[in-house]
Amino acid sequence: MKEREAPATGPLLLGPQIWLGVPVPEVLASPTIVPAAGEPPKEIAEFAGNASTGDDAFSVARMRTEAGWVEPAQVAQFDELTYVISGEVHVEHDEGVEQVEAGQAVLVRAGERVRYSTPSPAEYVALCVPAFAVSRVRPDG
Repeated sequence: MKEREAPATGPLLLGPQIWLGVPVPEVLASPTIVPAAGEPPKEIAEFAGNASTGDDAFSVARMRTEAGWVEPAQVAQFDELTYVISGEVHVEHDEGVEQVEAGQAVLVRAGERVRYSTPSPAEYVALCVPAFAVSRVRPDG
């Protein structure tokens, strides 16, 4: 986390001390590429989370998949909100399949058994709370 520097001259508002220790926005321009499960391979570009910023409270990653990508069934110990930018994401669960199209989102709660797939090339963003970690995912195939 970046901190503001004290102004070089004169007090600002209540004085320069108000700047010390105060977090400021941080641009995350370069994501960390994270290994992914499933075939054909998909790209996971994590902007915030355990792999990229060390944050464990949440993670945000952009996914890009090819047509026909399928991930093994899993049970995660985090809530995951997936927003589809382009293409379509299928989420198989014990009661059926959700077909999530571009402009839509799906919320999968911790403890639910799901399997993600994309019938066509897709791009989507996943927000996980707490952050994604391999140790928080149990294969359930």
